[in-house]
Amino acid sequence: MLTGKQKRFLRALGHGLKPVIQVGKSDVSEALIKETVEALASHELIKVKVLESCLMDRHSVAEELCAACEAELAQVLGRTLLLYKPAKEPKLELPKGK
Repeated sequence: MLTGKQKRFLRALGHGLKPVIQVGKSDVSEALIKETVEALASHELIKVKVLESCLMDRHSVAEELCAACEAELAQVLGRTLLLYKPAKEPKLELPKGK
């Protein structure tokens, strides 16, 4: 579970990122989950864009992706999600929690 300080840190890092994954009308499928897991493994912090054609609510998409990928949700801003999952050898060093 991320602390507020860690989420702020990740949001600051994620500000300049471009969306790596796009969720369209096929919603959250096995292929999308596999792609997201691979992206998280190589980048640790990724942006996911929920397109207008997606029938699911953006918060539902966030919950499903986080649960399926075992990732943490750092932010939901409009139709953009920011997901974080530490790599086996972490590149990002998060601020210490309490």
